[in-house]
Amino acid sequence: MSLFSLRRLAPHEPELDLAAARGCRLHQGWRPEQVFVRGQGSWLWDDSGRAYLDFAQGAGVNSLGHSPALLVEALQAQAAALINPGAHYEHHGQLALLQQLCAATGSARGYLAGSGSEACEAAVLLARQWGAQHRRGAYRIISAQGGCHGHGLGARSSTARLAYGPGLEGFAQVPFNDLEALHAAVCADTVAIMLEPVQGEAGVIPASEAYLQGVAELCRSLGILLILDEVGTGLGRCGTLLAEQRYGVRADILTLGKGLGGGVGVAAVLARERASGLHLAEYRGSHHGNPLACAAGSAVLQAVLRPAFLAQVADHGRHLREGLARLALRYGLQAPRGLGLLWALPVAGAAEVAAAALEEGLLLDAPQPDVLRFTPALTASRGNIDDMLARLGRALARR
Repeated sequence: MSLFSLRRLAPHEPELDLAAARGCRLHQGWRPEQVFVRGQGSWLWDDSGRAYLDFAQGAGVNSLGHSPALLVEALQAQAAALINPGAHYEHHGQLALLQQLCAATGSARGYLAGSGSEACEAAVLLARQWGAQHRRGAYRIISAQGGCHGHGLGARSSTARLAYGPGLEGFAQVPFNDLEALHAAVCADTVAIMLEPVQGEAGVIPASEAYLQGVAELCRSLGILLILDEVGTGLGRCGTLLAEQRYGVRADILTLGKGLGGGVGVAAVLARERASGLHLAEYRGSHHGNPLACAAGSAVLQAVLRPAFLAQVADHGRHLREGLARLALRYGLQAPRGLGLLWALPVAGAAEVAAAALEEGLLLDAPQPDVLRFTPALTASRGNIDDMLARLGRALARR
């Protein structure tokens, strides 16, 4: 399909004084000058009409690419029927999505939130409730250095060891992929170990198979919970529905987010058998599990579960890895690392390379100063991957 055939007219937008409008924004650090107005699949167009190949996709949020037809249709139909009845009332879409998620992941119960951060906070609340019921009030949660479990207070505490007050203390961190250090950190007050199978914000650092399997065995032998944060790795990103399937482990509590809504804000915390009797009566949000978000989540989940979809993600992931490995060899870089369609290429001055790639019409993410991250749409084609590699090669040559 040609780029011309992908291009669509943007909806009419009022004239905008960009300088004045940007003056209304709270400072968030440097932003590129491009203003994007439309997207389709792996492509974005700015307000000047230039096309960009997007291999960031909002750090993997747009799991099916920009404005996929099935998602647009689901949102349009839901918006015409019901947008938000209020957090105190159930609706069909909420119950349907929870049932679909539980069936697909082998979970017993779940709760829908608005972001991965909130899902991780909910997981912490569930674990501590379980500790109060089954571990004589144990509340301490061990996580790994470099992990990022969101930006809410509770989730941030598990990441950065911050203490914002009663109920948010009791987090400890140990080096990632170090089973001995993790074991040594467990004490009588430990209720759970909370990990990402692949640390995305740290630079796409996968857990080793021996490590994650060892953690799961440790949790079983000590009678504590295993929480897997799959906000960035779940819903097909690693070539399987959940990254835990790649490792042959099973979490007691898991969290989903990012790609679950295909760009719409929805997340989930799911409890397996050991944690299925818990509740979240005091954890609510005005937009948690609203009909629009649930329609998006259901549409994405159904797409990912289609026959051969995950096999194609795995196949295209291998193609991406091989292409990145060739570039690494050509430019004297370290080997790429990752799983499925979640990859990193270690390169000094990653932000500068990403800026050079932007000039080549390629959008990339640099979560660390020495790491480029690749989170393309799960629907990206081999042609998209080859195009990206060519553009990245030109950007690397300009260093």
